[in-house]
Amino acid sequence: MSLSAAEVYALKLAPEVDGVLPAVRTRWSSRAFSAKHVADADLHCIFEAARWAASAFNEQPWRFVVGRKGTPTHTAIGESLMGFNQDWASRAPILILGLARANFTHNGTPNGYALYDLGAAATQLTLQAAGLGMTTHQMAGFDHDKARTLLAIPNQYLLGTVIALGYQDAPETLPNERLLALETSPRARKPLAETVFASWGQPAHLA
Repeated sequence: MSLSAAEVYALKLAPEVDGVLPAVRTRWSSRAFSAKHVADADLHCIFEAARWAASAFNEQPWRFVVGRKGTPTHTAIGESLMGFNQDWASRAPILILGLARANFTHNGTPNGYALYDLGAAATQLTLQAAGLGMTTHQMAGFDHDKARTLLAIPNQYLLGTVIALGYQDAPETLPNERLLALETSPRARKPLAETVFASWGQPAHLA
């Protein structure tokens, strides 16, 4: 028997750690999206959170192209998706393409941290969405050239990821068993000892 949306949500929660922000615990990448409308005020709040991300020289190189379901922009972003992303992502009420300006505006030199800064803004976006009870899923699996053409993206902008955004639905709404298995599998992360070092290869003593 398939799990309900609430049961999947509980399954995907990160372990509770004292002091960690609740949105960090509840943010996860669902593939089952409901048709529930995302309010303009909530979408504004989500992008306001992204707006206050840190960036090199305060360049704020990020740009977001946003499409609501039923609009040409949503269709264009959906058409650029590749592989099994096409099987589920177009159900999301909001599709977002993240971009980053490749050069600094103050002197025209290459900004080697543009995509990093876009990632910081996207992280704040996803955490704010989680705080509002929504779910997001970031995808690298899309055709960059097709997206650039369909959305008339200037060449001076680097493409980041496509983000599906909306409200979680029951996993049984997914179109095949592979997606259902991914949706209902437990989350896992490497232990901090493998990723946080006091010196190279030596775990930092954090507690």
